[in-house]
Amino acid sequence: MIVAMDVTEANFDASVIERSHELPVVVDFWASWCGPCLRLGPVLEKAVEARKGKVELAKVDVDANPSLANAFRVQGIPAVKAFKDGKLVAEFTGAQPPAAVEKFLDELLPSEADELVGHGDEVSLRRALELEPSRADAAVPLARLLHARGEREQALAILEPVRGSFAADGFKSRLALEGEHPELAEAFAALDSGDQQRGLDLLLAALQSADGARDDLRRVIVGALDELGAEHPLARETRRKLAAALY
Repeated sequence: MIVAMDVTEANFDASVIERSHELPVVVDFWASWCGPCLRLGPVLEKAVEARKGKVELAKVDVDANPSLANAFRVQGIPAVKAFKDGKLVAEFTGAQPPAAVEKFLDELLPSEADELVGHGDEVSLRRALELEPSRADAAVPLARLLHARGEREQALAILEPVRGSFAADGFKSRLALEGEHPELAEAFAALDSGDQQRGLDLLLAALQSADGARDDLRRVIVGALDELGAEHPLARETRRKLAAALY
């Protein structure tokens, strides 16, 4: 079984950068004359093989590919660099003992909680929160499931430990507003149906007469924008409108 693939300047982008959007790719910058490289290579290969396809190993001969070595600022070899989602995320230089290599690779792989969140069902989300109670990407979708069943207090309890999440703060504020401001029901229904533009426009309009509810409304809007993503055209336009409405 071939564990490591030889990568050159010609195929680096396809074999490493593009591939890393699917799973982590570890690149070993080495040379045949380098003693520590020859010691590290088998350690890396054994550790990668043990992870059964969850991570890939690429080898770059720095003598044959000097432009790649320069591009990634390789100043000593062996130099090991890990890529995920097209980006360099971790690295080390020099031969390392097997335990250090194992730890390096494990930190690149999804945790149990990561995998559970990816499943997205209620049982998986609850288990992810048992492992990491303040995890927003598990708490928010689980709170939405509970809310859809009418379990408002349970949804609030799930969100309570979460800190530093615009999406969680926004959903908590929505839960607070629903009981006291029935006039917002149309906006919330639009958001739930996937019509974010209509939902956000209705919430922005409600800001003008919200009085004591302005902070909660702002948090709901910001949470919705966070879920859209910073670069989404609707998010950019709504941020502009929100700033104008508030200031």
